Amino acid sequence: MADTDQTQGSIKILKHNSSLLRNNPLGDPHVRDLYLYLPPGYSDTDVRYPVVYCLTGFTGRGKMLLNDNAFSPNMAERMDRLIAAGRVTPMIVVMPDCFTKYGGSQYPNSTATGNYEDYITREMVPFVDENFRTIGTRDGRAVMGKSSGGYGALIMGMRHSDCFSMVCATAGDAYFDLCYTGDITKAFRLINGDPKGFIERFWTSEKKGRDDHYALNIIAMSACYSPNGAGYDLLFDIATGEIIDEVWLRWLANDPVRLVKDSVEELRSLKLLFIDAGTRDEFSLDIGARVLSKRLTAHGIAHIHEEFDDGHMGISYRYDRSLELISEYCGQ
Repeated sequence: MADTDQTQGSIKILKHNSSLLRNNPLGDPHVRDLYLYLPPGYSDTDVRYPVVYCLTGFTGRGKMLLNDNAFSPNMAERMDRLIAAGRVTPMIVVMPDCFTKYGGSQYPNSTATGNYEDYITREMVPFVDENFRTIGTRDGRAVMGKSSGGYGALIMGMRHSDCFSMVCATAGDAYFDLCYTGDITKAFRLINGDPKGFIERFWTSEKKGRDDHYALNIIAMSACYSPNGAGYDLLFDIATGEIIDEVWLRWLANDPVRLVKDSVEELRSLKLLFIDAGTRDEFSLDIGARVLSKRLTAHGIAHIHEEFDDGHMGISYRYDRSLELISEYCGQ
């Protein structure tokens, strides 16, 4: 008999052995911890549940969504609260680990980092459906995230609408003209002509420099957007700092605002496409979301665009809005 007073979900931690990540170019682990939130009462019924794949931002991995923080609920606490309040329907939340030596994968396939896009869509989704009581179709499957996780969610919607019918992206990387170019000066000075040396120093020292993130970010994005075999073409000339036009064009080809025109039918097929950003976002991602919304509207793609008064950091509370919308649309 189900315990009707149960208000807490449960966390499952699985070891997922990926054949697609085996022998990846960076030598990163192919056996990853996969964290899942199962809603209250999951073990007491035979109900099938919608599934939300929550993608973390740059330098994040699934486990971090469950960090203990006295000032902000983790994902399990958030889901328990929202379900108990009747604000979201009981759902399974999947928290994958797509971390790399460069700090993150951005989630698309790359010859320089690994096939993380396939890892999620071709391995993880079937694995979760086979091992848990999911609805098991695109109509019951959502992908969400913020920052780089928001970018990953957009990519999944643009390329894999057969897999996901709902996409929510908070402060997702978009309109690269603004969101990345501000990193170049600091990255150039820190890399100091030797990207490989910077990465080695970064991992050797536990104490990280104040601006190390900028260099790591440019290196990681180069590996994701301008791979060159198992290596990558850095965005700028390491001797002068000048942006390399040919490489920049390859980056722009991965910008969601430019990908819209090639993904119209996939995006139109989504039940839910939600984008939001803070009006004081330090990486200009509020502007990116506005430009993206304009492009979506121009192509007749239904979506919801919202803004809120905040910056880029400490905005996990916006997960509530994404989860509420997913709950609203998953039954349609």
